[in-house]
Amino acid sequence: MLFRLPLEALVLLIPTLMFALSFHEFAHAWMAAKCGDNTAARMGRLTLNPMAHLDVIGSLMILFAGFGWAKPVPVDSRLLRNPRTDMMKVAAAGPVSNILLALAGGMTIRFLNGTGLLTEIILILIIYFTRINIALAVFNMIPIAPLDGSQIFSGYLMKNNPELAWKIQAYGPQVLFGLILFGYLTGFSIIWMVMEPFVSFFMLLFAGIAI
Repeated sequence: MLFRLPLEALVLLIPTLMFALSFHEFAHAWMAAKCGDNTAARMGRLTLNPMAHLDVIGSLMILFAGFGWAKPVPVDSRLLRNPRTDMMKVAAAGPVSNILLALAGGMTIRFLNGTGLLTEIILILIIYFTRINIALAVFNMIPIAPLDGSQIFSGYLMKNNPELAWKIQAYGPQVLFGLILFGYLTGFSIIWMVMEPFVSFFMLLFAGIAI
């Protein structure tokens, strides 16, 4: 999982980040269980407890490099009732869960902003909460392995072009790392250039805020 935010915002929003990441991984585990694979549940991953999902290095990278990740939920495709389509469902569950959280945050802003029920600090936190969840969803839908979008896209390709589907899974991590490193070293993020229109659209749609 990856997103970019100013360091000072990350320090203030650690609980928000932990919840967004944990909810994302919980959604993967929940959908896997619904589709017949209880591997994640047996390993204690069917929970919202952040300690079950957070990766130490990934969490430190959020603070020091501006991007990070949680521990991937283990899925045994052999236990799924329909491996190809169920893997697509499991992959989509994470981004969908973040979109639902972002929708909740956006509706809170729309209905309560200006009523006096939200202090300035709380409003800022909810805005960041909404943006973080949108960014997580959009980023993870990019069809580059190991992101969720690659599992969804590869699921469609498996029928017609299994060789291309395999290449996406095999070479995706190198491509993703290269894009992240390029953005970090140059200050020009190709990934954010792709993400920004979608993040802006959903922020405007959910919260009525242009970024």
